Amino acid sequence: MGFLNRLRDKLTKTRQGFIEKVDHLIHRRKSIDEDLYEELEEILVQADVGVNTAMDLVEKVRNTVREKRVEDAGELKPILKEHIKDLLGTGQASLNLSTGPPTVITVVGVNGVGKTTTIGKLAHLYKLEGKKVILGAADTFRAAAIDQLEIWANRVGVDLIRHREGADPAAVAYDSLQAAKARRADVLILDTAGRLHTKNNLMEELKKIGRVLAREMPGAPHEVLLVLDATTGQNAVNQARLFGETAGVTGIVLAKLDGSAKGGVVIAVRQALDLPVKLIGIGEELDDLRLFDAGEFVEALFA
Repeated sequence: MGFLNRLRDKLTKTRQGFIEKVDHLIHRRKSIDEDLYEELEEILVQADVGVNTAMDLVEKVRNTVREKRVEDAGELKPILKEHIKDLLGTGQASLNLSTGPPTVITVVGVNGVGKTTTIGKLAHLYKLEGKKVILGAADTFRAAAIDQLEIWANRVGVDLIRHREGADPAAVAYDSLQAAKARRADVLILDTAGRLHTKNNLMEELKKIGRVLAREMPGAPHEVLLVLDATTGQNAVNQARLFGETAGVTGIVLAKLDGSAKGGVVIAVRQALDLPVKLIGIGEELDDLRLFDAGEFVEALFA
């Protein structure tokens, strides 16, 4: 089964909660009037596209209808599709690379969003490209996080740098980078805490890790990926806003898209925060994490 077909299959819940409702609206209302626009806006909001983005999209649809003198409601769906494409873009995302190895990636996000799983799958993606990968367990405040990352490291077949539970996360980041240099790794991926069990501020801890990495390797970290749980909808947007302002996030990973009826959050994140969605997770298998392709996503959504 090709990835596009799998993506189409995994987006079933979002399609049912979004596109099929649009279909029902169009078939129920043959003519285009203000009530139709209001219902369309409501459907977009329910799909967690976001209120402002929903209003903006509906206004663009309204303008196109006016310009092209469209009268049949059946012609609205392709118009909506094109405006969503324009908003998301059509190209495949790419991850930042360093000019010389190792490329350093820090992964941030609150506990429970699928952060550690994402790291394991990302390591697998790089290994498929023939790259040497090292993982760093800088979420030292949860023994379970370190153990889980070790399971993924063993499963994927990559080295893991870890300290004891409660160690300084910045010290783990330092040691991980030194190991990556010494072992001539192509990529270092660092897990970080999603919540601290001390009085330390989480964002300050993340900034400290960033400072240590930049001191030891100018330009590092080259990518700061924020993992969001797509099933939480607008809450994911709020998390992105918080982390984006303080942690220097460069890209979004949307996990658990296969379990969400709120896949419109892809659109919301892009529009509200001007942060690119770089990776999407659509299942539990090793190869269910892929670089985000906006055109592919829209085609699968509207399939």
